[in-house]
Amino acid sequence: MSTEPFFGPDFSALAAQDPDIAAVLLSELERQRTNLQLIASENFTSPAVLAALGSTLSNKYAEGYPGKRYYGGCEEVDKVETIGIERAKALFGAEHANLQPHSGASANVAVYQAFTKPGDTVLAMSLPHGGHLTHGAKVNFSGKWFNIVSYGVRQDNELIDYDQLRDTALEHKPKMICSGATAYPSLIDFEKVRAICDEVGAIMWVDAAHFIGLVAGKAIPSPVPYADVVSFTTHKVLRGPRGGMIVSKAEHAAAIDKAVFPGMQGGPIMSAVAAKAVALKECATPAYQEYAKNVITNAKALAAGLVEEGMRAVSGGTQTHLALIDIRNSGVSGKVADQRCGDSGITLNKNSIPYDPESPAVTSGIRVGTAATTTQGMGVPQMREIAALIARAIKDGEDPAKAAAIRGEVHDLTAKFPVYPR
Repeated sequence: MSTEPFFGPDFSALAAQDPDIAAVLLSELERQRTNLQLIASENFTSPAVLAALGSTLSNKYAEGYPGKRYYGGCEEVDKVETIGIERAKALFGAEHANLQPHSGASANVAVYQAFTKPGDTVLAMSLPHGGHLTHGAKVNFSGKWFNIVSYGVRQDNELIDYDQLRDTALEHKPKMICSGATAYPSLIDFEKVRAICDEVGAIMWVDAAHFIGLVAGKAIPSPVPYADVVSFTTHKVLRGPRGGMIVSKAEHAAAIDKAVFPGMQGGPIMSAVAAKAVALKECATPAYQEYAKNVITNAKALAAGLVEEGMRAVSGGTQTHLALIDIRNSGVSGKVADQRCGDSGITLNKNSIPYDPESPAVTSGIRVGTAATTTQGMGVPQMREIAALIARAIKDGEDPAKAAAIRGEVHDLTAKFPVYPR
């Protein structure tokens, strides 16, 4: 089996010891290199981030926090976590940071635990209108343990209805209000949300999982000055390892830290904490700020290109890294479009649109994101080309020969913008 320098000096040992897993790693690398990666929540981390993630720090148990660990031998991992905390505080202008959550959902569990008790009322964005599972899905802990009251978007412009949000808050007097979503392409007015929280005495929580990388790159306004607490993932536009993070006001530091450990999880994954620290340093560079701006420019261009192909961009387009596209004019469902695009070498996802007549398993839309393609160096001309490829895949992808032809064009395009060059 041939080895890839990208995987580092230990890959030969892995290939010899476990060729089955080694083969999958190579196959996945090839998939990422040759297909178009348009999942809005995915990106390509730097080799430096991956090096930290696969480091010997994985061997260390470190329950607790720097200087206050349950186990001995934490002198070195204390340094890593302290560096990461300081970088997060500096990057986001935050008073407190916790890098330990294993995922965005874990970070959200900690937020609930820090500020609420089971049965408390929490306002969060409706899932059919773009909210996340942890914002009140009946099958999720949030929907099972809390009284989740949902707000949504207006039907005429598909933007958050802040009047409805305020009226709902005044009626239900929630303990906490969550803003943030997984499929909302517009900016959120954090000043308005703060005013509503103050009016009803609610904690202001922003789940910034999707857009925090744009905040880090100074491409969109930050929620940090307004929010009591901001939770997010580190693997989307932020371009770090898979994981979660929380920043908050200093007055909430003790509650957040206690909610993460021992309240929500045991020992942190210290290799992931180190990788988060590496990503935070990368985000503080002018190059990353330029990248974040280009992500938005590309998302707007991709959305516009899909509109030119006869589809409809929800809320008229996008102000972020993702676009939500109504494809009903194509005559197929989001589920079918997802499958046909996948067969054509284009990885995206079906997605409900606001007031969707179809079920979440079928949907009337797709969601596309430009974080990964922008990391590859693609720009506006490529976004227009990708829009045309998506349209062809949705129309013709059922035909294996036509899907193969599109896949060939996708491979030609990605070859010009190689990820993890050989």
